[in-house]
Order: sequence, then C-alpha cells, then structure tokens
Amino acid sequence: MFRHWLIAVGMCCLLGLTSIRNLPAQEADAAPAEATTETSAEAAAVDEETKDAASEPTPATSEEPVEANDEGPDLGSMQPGDPGYSTALMTRLIQLEKTAEEAALPGHNAWMLASSALVLFMTVPGLAMFYGGLVRKKNVLGVVMQCIFLMGVMTVLWGLVGYSLAFGGDNPYIGNLDHALLTGVTMTGGEAPMSGSIPTLTFMVFQGMFFIITPALICGAFAERMKFSTMVVFSIIWGIVIYCPLCHWVWGGGILAFGEDHALAGGALDFAGGTVVHISSGVSALVCALLIGRRLGFGTDDMRPHNLTYTALGAGMLWVGWFGFNAGSELASDGLAANAFVVTHFSAAAGAVSWAMIEWITRGKASVLGAASGAVAGLVCITPAAGFVQPMPALVMGASAGIVCYFACSKLKAAGGYDDSLDAFGVHGVGGTLGAVLTGVFATTQVNPGYANGVFYDPSGGMSVLIGQIVAVLVTFVFSIVGTFIILKILDATMGLRVSQEQETVGLDLSQHGEEGYIFL
Repeated sequence: MFRHWLIAVGMCCLLGLTSIRNLPAQEADAAPAEATTETSAEAAAVDEETKDAASEPTPATSEEPVEANDEGPDLGSMQPGDPGYSTALMTRLIQLEKTAEEAALPGHNAWMLASSALVLFMTVPGLAMFYGGLVRKKNVLGVVMQCIFLMGVMTVLWGLVGYSLAFGGDNPYIGNLDHALLTGVTMTGGEAPMSGSIPTLTFMVFQGMFFIITPALICGAFAERMKFSTMVVFSIIWGIVIYCPLCHWVWGGGILAFGEDHALAGGALDFAGGTVVHISSGVSALVCALLIGRRLGFGTDDMRPHNLTYTALGAGMLWVGWFGFNAGSELASDGLAANAFVVTHFSAAAGAVSWAMIEWITRGKASVLGAASGAVAGLVCITPAAGFVQPMPALVMGASAGIVCYFACSKLKAAGGYDDSLDAFGVHGVGGTLGAVLTGVFATTQVNPGYANGVFYDPSGGMSVLIGQIVAVLVTFVFSIVGTFIILKILDATMGLRVSQEQETVGLDLSQHGEEGYIFL
C-alpha cells in the first residue's frame, strides 16, 4: 500500500512539473491578437519588398556588387525591413542556387566517366568473349585480336580527326576540323572546357567508345575469313566515311537530328545509337558477308560454337556494359538516366525470355545461346528508345526483338543463303531497325517532354514521328550499303579481302597472328 502511495505522489509531481514547463507556451498563445496582426503585416511588407527586388533587372544599391565566389552579405546582422535587406536576400539566394548547381557537376562527371568505362568494357571483354565463343577454336584469338586492336586504332583515329568530323561545326552534312587533334577540347590553365554539365573531355571520350565498338560489331559478319590487315584498313575508312557522317547527322545537328529545320522528315529520335551504331553496323555487316562469301565448308562442316560458356559470359558483360551505353547517353545522372537504365534492363530481360521461349516452342528446348542472343537483341532494340519510352513498352519492345531477331537469324538467313557468321545483321541490323520504328510508336513526352509522342499516345500527331523514324532508317540503310560496298570493292582490288584457302583451313589464330588460343601440354 505504501509503495502505491509513493507512485501516486510521484505522478502528481511529474504532472505539476509538466504544467510549469508549458506555462510560457500557454502565455504566448494568450498574447493579444494585435501583436499577431502587426507581425503578419510586417511579414507581408517584407515579402512585397522581396518581390519588387526580384522583378528589378538591376537592383538599385550603393553597395559594391557581390562576386560569385564571395560568401555574400551577412544576413545574420540584418533584420527584415532594414534598408537593402531584400536585395541582399536575393543576392544570397542566387549564390546558393549557383553553388548547388556547381555541386551537382562532379556527380554528373563521375557517372559519365563510369559510363565511358562500361561502354569500353562492352568491346573487351564483352564482345570479344561473346563473339570468341561463337567461332571455332582455331579462330578465337583472331576475334579477340580484332576487338582489342580496334580499341587502340579507333581511339587514336577518334582523337586525331574522328571527334571533330562527328561533332565539329554546324554544317548539316559533315563536321569540320575545328577540333582536330582535340583542339578546344583539352585543358588550358588548369581549366577544362565544358559541354553542358560535364567537361568536353568526358563527352569526347564517351562518344569515342561508341566509335570503337561499332566497327567491332561488323567483324561478326566476316569472322574466320577476312585478312587482319584488310580488316584494320576497312575499319579506319568505314569509321571516317560512314560512322562520322551518320553521327553528325543524328547527334551533331545534321540532316537526321530531331527537330532541326533542315532535318529530313523532321529527323529521328535516337537516344543512344539505333541508327548510328546498330543499323549502320548491321547493314554494313550484311554487305561484307555477301561480298566476301561463305566460309569454306559452310553448310557441310561442323561449325558449331566452340565455347558457349564464353558466349554466355560475354552476353552478361554486354548486358552490364549496356547500362553505360544507354543510361550514359543522357550525359547526366538524373531521372532520365534512371529511366534509360530501367528500360534497358527490362528490354534485355524480355528479349532473353522471348527468344528462349520461341526456341522451346519450335525446337522443344530452350538454349543458352538463344537466351544470350535474345538478351542482346533486346538491348539493341531499346537503344534508340531508351530516353523516350516507359518500362512497360520496353518489355514489349524486348519481347518483340527476341522473336523477330530469332526468325531473322534462322529463317531469313537460310532463305538468303548468306554466311553472316555471328549474326551481326540478324541481331544488330534487324534489331536496330525494329527499335527505331517502335520508338516512333512508344515515345512519350511523359518521359522526355522536350520531344514528341509516338502513335501509341498520339495517333494523329505521332504519325509524323513514326515517318521520321522510317525515313532515318531508310537513309541509314542506303548510305551504309552504298558506302560499305564501295570501300570493300576498293580494298578487294588493292589488298584483297580474304585469306587464302590454306590460311582459312589452318585458322586465323596461326595464319594471321602466329598464336593459338588453346595449348594443352
């Protein structure tokens, strides 16, 4: 009983202390209404003064203007209503806004440097392993060498003239040499020139990774039979004559740039390279396969992939690297980059499932090669659309790519009788074309307000977008076919395109490089 009495007394004391602590607040609540009215009127006057100061182009003040790198006026020593308070407040807000913008720049640059590394990762080891596993073991080093050598030679070419031809000047057909040898791109006095929110150096090297992987994709069409020396010269000429003009047309303000007055049919929506990279390389690959001819023993000899483990691992590396390829094309780490990242992943996933499922239905079994090829097909298809479509349409695009590219690599190739060794045309040419067209269907301003809706969201107005996509596809087809044909014919007459029969029988590893991919001792 005594303990209960102590508890009761303690509770009463606690309640009393609480009441005493709340007295000031209660007194404040009971303050006269006149004080509140006076305070509100004063705040309104200050607010009106701030608005007036914000509307003036150049605030009238006898004080010296505050430099951008100064801390600004000491607002702590001023009170609302003091002379110059509103002007000082606006100056401080402008400085804070600029500081916040500058603080975001390192984040954008970090993401873009990481994206550049991811795109380079797509060539070696990604594409090298993907293609290397698909050829016979006597040619695995030949494929790897093609990829790794192109990483070197195309980088040198990009720095010398490629970047300037792709992004220099405002001519609608081709760039100029204003940035040859990276003039105006490199640092001076410790400062780096800027391109939007990132250094121009970062933009240049990111675009250079695209310049590397595009001709490497073509190598899949003539794998196991083209001279290494001819491949090098072909890639250099193709990069200058085909890639740089296309890049300038789409991303450098040229004749296929969306929304430009001089653009054909209004230009094309191509976020990360549906036309510039995939259609151009895929169509050029088909021309190479047709002009070089079939491999010795094609249709009779066992030409199965020698190591599907390599191919599956390479596909996974391509999948990961593609996030830099597509999401990096936003050139900033923001919401649109996140959208591009998500739709890229969704499309790849849907492509892997749909290709494997169509095999399961038609052949009775789903293959590892089918799932890997389907993932790449989905990645190719979403590339032009990554910055314009929502995740659910991305699933539709990826699934469509898996099915369409499956039939392109099986039925279409068999009907045409051409030897596209590693299905560069069937995946990149066909998948890129499908993606470019579907971009004109599923593009939405809900994702990218600066552009336009496709026919799915705007059946009438979206037709102009779809027509622009189709025109861009046709222009890319014609330009790539004609240009590649001329280049190959010149090289065939001067250097020869194909290794000898003896060299092809021995394999490119030994005949072209004097090495073997596998030595068992």
